Amino acid sequence: MKALGKNCEENVKAIKSILTSEDILVYRFKSGDGAACAAVYTDGLTDKALLGEQVARPLLSSPSPKSIQEAAGMLLSPETKAVDSPEGAAEEILAGNPVIVIDGMRGALAAGLKKLTMRAIMEPPGAFAVKGPREGFIEDIKTNMSLVRNRLRTPKLQFKMLKAGRQSGTAIAVGFLEGIANAEIVEKICTKIEQIDTDAILDSSYVAKFLAERPLSLFKPAGTTEKPDVLAAKLAEGRVAVFVDGSPIALTLPYLLTEDFQGAQDYFSSPYRAGVSRAVRFFGVLISLYLPAFYVAAQLFKLQILPFSFLLTIAGSIQGIPLSPGLELFFLLLVLEILIEASIRMPKYVALALSVIGALVLGDTAVKAGLVSSSAIIIMALSGISAYTVPDLVGTVSLLRLMFIVVAGSIGTFGVLLLTALLLYYLVSSDAYGCPMLAPFSPLVKRDLKDSLFKAPMFDLDKRPKTFGSENETRMKIRGDEVDHGQD
Repeated sequence: MKALGKNCEENVKAIKSILTSEDILVYRFKSGDGAACAAVYTDGLTDKALLGEQVARPLLSSPSPKSIQEAAGMLLSPETKAVDSPEGAAEEILAGNPVIVIDGMRGALAAGLKKLTMRAIMEPPGAFAVKGPREGFIEDIKTNMSLVRNRLRTPKLQFKMLKAGRQSGTAIAVGFLEGIANAEIVEKICTKIEQIDTDAILDSSYVAKFLAERPLSLFKPAGTTEKPDVLAAKLAEGRVAVFVDGSPIALTLPYLLTEDFQGAQDYFSSPYRAGVSRAVRFFGVLISLYLPAFYVAAQLFKLQILPFSFLLTIAGSIQGIPLSPGLELFFLLLVLEILIEASIRMPKYVALALSVIGALVLGDTAVKAGLVSSSAIIIMALSGISAYTVPDLVGTVSLLRLMFIVVAGSIGTFGVLLLTALLLYYLVSSDAYGCPMLAPFSPLVKRDLKDSLFKAPMFDLDKRPKTFGSENETRMKIRGDEVDHGQD
């Protein structure tokens, strides 16, 4: 690796030999004593006004510096970094920081003058809250880190800065609370990120794939959130956060299945209301999975499990239907997925019209034409709506629902029970970073049950979850307990 010398023009040529694109510009000027100076920067990524005010103006009115330290003292930029190679200079320039080279000064100096063009901090579109904070992460990694820092104002909040992507050079930050998070888990996550060898990392979902302990798992490999308050709470429990520059979604590890049934709203309402909400979400997932399957199995194999009056209603509605119950629900499931995919990708006003067409025109017309029964439409509609009680599990639930319909149409109720047993075995045997996915139910951790599918009052949550192996288990001192001076 060739080092930068003292000649300004040669240094500029060395940098431009790497960065040959036309949007890499060179701003040449002279210092107060006539020495040649140049600033190499990326057009659109560097704030040109600050470049002139904080870099060019001080150098124009002063003798040229002879060392990096002297130059750093002259510039008005609060963030400077010494660069000693063309490759290092190119990396800084592509990040939006201009590199200044001066005749007679060995090396170069990068100034933190990146032009930040970002959207405003606002409530995440998929995580509305009636009560509680309404801030959400954006696509800038430093802003996201500052939002968490604003809630956890402690020197124990640590961020490890890493990079991944041969072509993208994406910045990745691993956040954790020192002395609370399990140090082995932090080290393992950092090692996995450092081993990423791919062209581009464009979103946090890319990183999640590399962090997965089971790459082919049906369930997501990491927790996700767009809310700083939720992430701060998970860090305080002993989890590790992963930020990816360019993504508003932060990852949390280790991931437990029960956290998808928890919501930020639960911690701003009474424990009774939170418990009811979590129960509704849990039964919503069960309804989404099992209702279509048992409907098919009941028609084909065990009609006796249905009430007689309901059986008569179904028998009347399915007369003349050309499809079998399994194919009928499979057809409706296909139509449902097509409507969902189309509504996501269409403009919102067109999507509204599409939902009306799908619900009224297609559904009503299909029943009148005798293609599907009204009871099947009700079953599939209730199943589809119930899945969205837990939005983070919609993709997994959709796949499992299809599998349950197939086995129910093939071997009936026995197939549904067999697939349930296989699914439970899969979940029980799954773990990530030493934490079982079904914890605290399997294995049973009684202390962690206080904040699982039901929520205990705040004063009962005085210990951090045992599942994460936190180095400091005490979260709250109450009822005259001695103050913990050394751990929190």
